[in-house]
Amino acid sequence: MSAPKDGWVSSFSFLLFCASSIPTWGSASLLQELSPQEYFSSLQAGRASLAYFSHNVSPGAQPFLEQIGNSAEALQDYGISVVKVNCPKEDVSRYCGKENALRKAYLFRGNVLIREFPTDALFDVNSIVANVLFALLFNEVKYVETLADLQNIENTLKGRSNMVFAYVPATGTAEHRAVMEVAFVYGTVHQFVLTTEATLLKDTGNDEPDVSSARLLFCHCQQATDLAQPCRRTAMEQALTMLNIHRHLKLMGAPLVTEVAEDPEKVSTVHLQLGLPLVFILSQKETYEADKRTAEFVAWQLLGKAGVALLSRDLVDLNILLRSNVALKTPDEGVPIKYLVLEDTDEVITLVEDKNKVEQIQEDEEEEEDEEEKENNNQDIQDDQVVEAISRDKKRELPLEQILVLTEETFHSTLLDSARTVVLFYASWEAVSLAVLRSYTEVADLLKGTQGVLLSRVNCWDWPGVCTKENVTQFPTIRIYEKGERSVMYNGMWGTEELTSFIMLSRVSCPLKLATIEEAEGYLRGEFPSELSSYHHTSVLGVFSTATSEAREAFKEAGNILSGHVTMGMYFEDDALALSRKYAVSPPALLLARSGGQSVEGITLSKQSAQDMVQMIRYELLEVFPEITVQNLPRYLELRKPFLILFSDGVIGQMESEEMLKLAKGRPWQAFVACWLNLKKTPVGRGVLKTYFATTPSLPVLVWVNLHAGGQVFKFPSEQAIAEMNILSWLEKLKAGLEIPSSTLSEEDWKPPLPAYDFLQMMETAVPELPPHTSHRRGDVPERCPPESPGGDTAVREEPSLETKAEKVGSPGRDLRGTAPRLAAREKQGKRHSEL
Repeated sequence: MSAPKDGWVSSFSFLLFCASSIPTWGSASLLQELSPQEYFSSLQAGRASLAYFSHNVSPGAQPFLEQIGNSAEALQDYGISVVKVNCPKEDVSRYCGKENALRKAYLFRGNVLIREFPTDALFDVNSIVANVLFALLFNEVKYVETLADLQNIENTLKGRSNMVFAYVPATGTAEHRAVMEVAFVYGTVHQFVLTTEATLLKDTGNDEPDVSSARLLFCHCQQATDLAQPCRRTAMEQALTMLNIHRHLKLMGAPLVTEVAEDPEKVSTVHLQLGLPLVFILSQKETYEADKRTAEFVAWQLLGKAGVALLSRDLVDLNILLRSNVALKTPDEGVPIKYLVLEDTDEVITLVEDKNKVEQIQEDEEEEEDEEEKENNNQDIQDDQVVEAISRDKKRELPLEQILVLTEETFHSTLLDSARTVVLFYASWEAVSLAVLRSYTEVADLLKGTQGVLLSRVNCWDWPGVCTKENVTQFPTIRIYEKGERSVMYNGMWGTEELTSFIMLSRVSCPLKLATIEEAEGYLRGEFPSELSSYHHTSVLGVFSTATSEAREAFKEAGNILSGHVTMGMYFEDDALALSRKYAVSPPALLLARSGGQSVEGITLSKQSAQDMVQMIRYELLEVFPEITVQNLPRYLELRKPFLILFSDGVIGQMESEEMLKLAKGRPWQAFVACWLNLKKTPVGRGVLKTYFATTPSLPVLVWVNLHAGGQVFKFPSEQAIAEMNILSWLEKLKAGLEIPSSTLSEEDWKPPLPAYDFLQMMETAVPELPPHTSHRRGDVPERCPPESPGGDTAVREEPSLETKAEKVGSPGRDLRGTAPRLAAREKQGKRHSEL
């Protein structure tokens, strides 16, 4: 059965239930009259009954008996019988013998007394039904008096279940009854909380609450994890009736955003079925991720007022304006869908709240189209290249046979069985994760047959419990586990070469203990260990005497931190002094071997803490005059020093290289980073030059820029030769303030054009129709797969419901123009209580 049809069935069933709850005046009375013996002998285990004991009916008790008789039919719908027990005059038992007892009604479950009610508290049908259900639904409906009580319940529910919070001015009212009747149906789905304390209304976000009117709030606690923040709340704007509350809960349980891949005229959602409009955000592959975030933001703003769907242009052949980005479908039959061009999310919200806005927008559409076209020609739009690449190649199948899939059941056992396990934690719907997965498959192909290395993956969307326990806080993440114990996390570039190097370097102990001087010399030449001989890397050898145990232990700890990123050896035999003297240092010392041992540099260890050693090793491994690339730029930016960059259209000449190298090795080299950038190899450098200068200068060009202080850009005079003395003289003028900067960079942060996903908030262990935090095999959860049309193609794919979908935070007025295709030219069901 399709999702919309399921919604109709559920709603229809509830309507039948509501209709059956309305008393039919004139029908035969369901109030039973029994003797005490007959009543107590008729009680059945687990079945509830409301009993009133009396000798003779006094005129004052007659109104109460009429009301309790009228409530019998309503209570019967909940499996509760209503009985008038006629007490013999001689009966002096507990319920018949005392005058006070005769002024009360008693609620039993089986033969167990649940609650005593004074008859003056049961003054009409509403009060009787409300109070009886309130007593029986003790666990499903909590009563709170203080804000602290409410917060305690919220904190208990966070990450587990949602909450329905209701305020009624007094118990026993029609609104109280409505809440109790809905709680009877939904009590196993949501936690209901009731209060009559008006002060709690203001504490829950109502500045000037109308304490004379009942209110109901749906609290989205299931996706909340921060105990310091309250659950997000969505107020019900209608009066508290059973039908309105049911309608509100249906809307809260509906998908936040429905993804549509069919004609929108044929789409039917729970919002349309309940008389609310449906807003379509029109999308295409180039802007899919941004459009999806926009749709989710709009959906939260319109929650309870309208539905939101994401309509893919690429999958639906629509004869509509190419520039339209929003469509509106109303529940009225025969009214065509209106396609519009809106600028921001505020206009979408106004569109729903103000019906006249639609006509106004359509009247101005032709004029706005011309203005928009001009803006398109002048606006430089940059899309997420990773998302675009993934979307472009989405039909390409990845060769994943070499990568083991791990689940909640196999994760720990696999780590224990393998000497070294590489694990990729990713999300199957996230673009960067999929891009890294491609590199990962290439790594698996390169390392095929390598002993002692097992490549595996965990899809955190399917197995969030594993990722949570492993403290995976970002996607993607790669870790290497040794026998399921110590793990090393990769924090480098995501290219195939970098990943392969990290995995191979991690196979060797870090630091590697060397037993003889011959092994130490072979290590410096890159010949030992043999499995790394084919990898070009700088080797770091720590040389320690027996008297430097503290430095040796710090070096070991530094090796644990740098494992996979650096090869580190350690030599501390009796003849360590002889090895260190060969390279003109004294223990404790570091020997750095570059280019396969052709150059060995000795450095005395003056600082002996692990963190100091890590920082020093990372610094010493940096090249003196590096070529800046996308891959190594972050390492040099971390130094927070000015850059002296030589931009070149290809490999720099020998003379310039020698002069820059002399400058870099000279005395002032520690004050700045001397480097060069090959525009042919790293074409993004041309964009950098355009930012620095109004027109691209002739190459090569030498530039001084301090990104971390002022952002001033200085250009070396083109008429002077790039020579050490000329550069030093020019730097002195810069220092003295005698040079005028060519430009000054903006101080604003370099941030992405759109806010990032909060991936952890999007994760949820609870699966619809299944208990939360339960392990399932991938093939056992068809609920996660989109429903298929009879032809086999996906027609409408619904995202996880609000109960499993977290809110994306966005600022009001978010720009909607990115959704126009400018690149075109290029659920949980409640169950009835068995005990009732």
